[in-house]
Amino acid sequence: MDINFALKDIDNAAARFLSLITKNRTIAFHGAMGAGKTTFIHAVCTALGVQDAVGSPTFSIINQYQAAGNEPVYHIDLYRLKDEEEAIQTGVEDCLYSGNYCFVEWPEKAAGLFPENTLHVQIVPVDNDTRKLTINL
Repeated sequence: MDINFALKDIDNAAARFLSLITKNRTIAFHGAMGAGKTTFIHAVCTALGVQDAVGSPTFSIINQYQAAGNEPVYHIDLYRLKDEEEAIQTGVEDCLYSGNYCFVEWPEKAAGLFPENTLHVQIVPVDNDTRKLTINL
């Protein structure tokens, strides 16, 4: 399934995305550098009621936020990791299998660690103002 959205409508796209993924809690975001993965995850976190500042976990690897109802939400960026062993050492696996929302950027860095029911989403810029999400439901 594809969702095309203008960046000015990202909040609506994030809400629609959440309505489609009701069964999945671990979501792997694929896309080139600058495609908009972090920006979209920020909008999804806002739709979940996260009040914390949502930012890229490029250096921290894992950011934890609190959604409405005090539910933890994990935002993981594997870009700086060398391999799956390093991901395990940083605690990524605990987040992936926590049952909480877990949004992961650069999942190919530790592809073997993901739960079987992980939802894979490709995000691609169509132009400067439009993005295309391809959701493998």
